[in-house]
Amino acid sequence: MSHRLTALSGPRALLVMAAHPVAFAGFFAHTGALDDPYGRLRRTGRVMDAVAFGTKREAERMTAPVRRAHSRVSGELREDAGRFPAGTPYRGDDPELLLWILAALAESAMTVFPRAVRSLTREELDSLWQDYREVGRAFGLRDDEMPEDIDAFERYMADMYASGDLFVTDAARELAIDIVLKPPVPVKYMALRELVNQITVGLLPAGLRRQYGFKWDPLRGAALVGAAEILRRAPVP
Repeated sequence: MSHRLTALSGPRALLVMAAHPVAFAGFFAHTGALDDPYGRLRRTGRVMDAVAFGTKREAERMTAPVRRAHSRVSGELREDAGRFPAGTPYRGDDPELLLWILAALAESAMTVFPRAVRSLTREELDSLWQDYREVGRAFGLRDDEMPEDIDAFERYMADMYASGDLFVTDAARELAIDIVLKPPVPVKYMALRELVNQITVGLLPAGLRRQYGFKWDPLRGAALVGAAEILRRAPVP
């Protein structure tokens, strides 16, 4: 089930992350992640597994190189991106940018889980966010740099979507088309990939969906329910 949830929530999380132009520059373009995106995703998955399921020592061993790598990332936006002018500085260890990456992962899991498995109570959602706070700590965030509970987390996400900070650049749009929506899968899984894409696009906030240029209408919205039901039973590579 964890692989199924990753397959369904991972693409959405990447698109939400990349919608922040400063985070995109720091965590995607600057680090070379776009040169080997699937290798990067596999390595990230191993680190996340260590944090979630390994011992504290294993988690520290796996996350320490990531924290060091983040500390070496710095630069400036090369061109204007929404409200951020060219020259806006970024750092890989900036807590605001790290929080956005973490939040995109958490919100996507919270969005997909009820459709792929079952609905979650407020207590379970809060417990899930507390788990993600542990992930945040492992990557260098302090407690006071993260929302303290699910209510605060939801306010943070609502504020971010309304803030004007999110702006899908041409490079992020290219990421969406070439990497997120076209992962390399065997021919027999092409139809399944299209179902995953339908869910990914459908579960994006409407504003981001428009910025990415994805088409959506009530008919696609109605079909989303059926697509999710099919994927509950389908084998996910």
